[in-house]
Amino acid sequence: MAHIGRRGLLAGAAAVVAASVAGAGAARAAGRAGGAEFRGMWVASVLNVDFPSAPGLPAAQQRAELLSLLDTAVRRRLNAVVLQVRPAADALWPSPLEPWSQWLTGQQGADPGWDPLGTAVAEAHARGLELHAWFNPYRVANHTDPARLVPWHPARRNPGWTVAYGGKLYYNPGLPEVRRFVQDAMLDAVARYPVDAVHWDDYFYPYPVAGQRFDDDDAFRRYGSGFASRADWRRHNTDALVREMSERLRTVRPATRFGISPFGVWRNSDRDPAGSPTRAGVATYDDLYADTRKWVTEGWIDYIAPQVYWQIGHPTADYAALVPWWAGAVRGTGVDLYVGEALYRSDANSPTEAWRDPAELSRHVSLARRYPEVRGHVWFSAGQVVADPNGAMARVVADHYRTPVPPR
Repeated sequence: MAHIGRRGLLAGAAAVVAASVAGAGAARAAGRAGGAEFRGMWVASVLNVDFPSAPGLPAAQQRAELLSLLDTAVRRRLNAVVLQVRPAADALWPSPLEPWSQWLTGQQGADPGWDPLGTAVAEAHARGLELHAWFNPYRVANHTDPARLVPWHPARRNPGWTVAYGGKLYYNPGLPEVRRFVQDAMLDAVARYPVDAVHWDDYFYPYPVAGQRFDDDDAFRRYGSGFASRADWRRHNTDALVREMSERLRTVRPATRFGISPFGVWRNSDRDPAGSPTRAGVATYDDLYADTRKWVTEGWIDYIAPQVYWQIGHPTADYAALVPWWAGAVRGTGVDLYVGEALYRSDANSPTEAWRDPAELSRHVSLARRYPEVRGHVWFSAGQVVADPNGAMARVVADHYRTPVPPR
């Protein structure tokens, strides 16, 4: 999950698919009328940010930690948990396509002795919580050495699929065979478990790294000739991933929703008059080649949860400017808007005055509730929901989550 400072087969003809997707969208929109407020929390497994607390813990301890997080969600009167189950081309379930995650055992490919995703789905549902399975499509490793991957890893067997960039290894989004494979890997989990949603974060093409270039020259030569620019071709590649996954998900498990949580700025208005009144240093359209607004207007996703990780009054990306912009972006589309909230920034020792104030995030909820298009919030991340170092989460619960609400 990026933030400030850290960052399948389709059945039937195309017309039948288009009609079914449109019908499903209308049904989903009707079902949302008068629906419950979404109250979610992200549970990050990469680098053991939230779960498990360390690699190599006994299976019983890992399971206990997971259940404790679910119990915390209930205690905080949340109704959804967004669990990261494919942090880096790996798996928190027994996938036949990718290895067990190293964040479980400390050794990629080692069986942890239990099924975290299967357990999470069953136990979340037993508690009245939705379980959204959070996948990262293209990140392969937080290093650039394929030899450190397990010998049968798909990235190691197919070295032409990867690009080293910024000290990390990524699958190349410009290769159709890569797009197909990563969808297959994610849909394996969807086919196995009744997850309530497939959830992606903000990593498509990687965030820019000064002085480095993402070397997709060969793929561009092979597939980019019909595009006006490499940037247009890259955006097409990301669009294709989203559109294809949306279509395949409807086939594999139609009741499962599709949500994406992008970086909070689509484009700045100085680059595009349709953009937000911001001057952010990164924009998804221009820098990550992710046309997040298009995915909403095309109805390829069921919800969008932009990471609006700035305070009210921020000089270049004001929360109070971005929330109404996103409300306008989803208006009339049938796509739900959940605002991603930077609970991790609430800190009594923050250098930013607003984040030292435990009431800042409560004010966010009050502001967002002025816009009917905002259907809820997602809190980053579970560790702070548990620890709540300056009481900001407790303030949100006291002010806004006084009674529990069921999922949709």
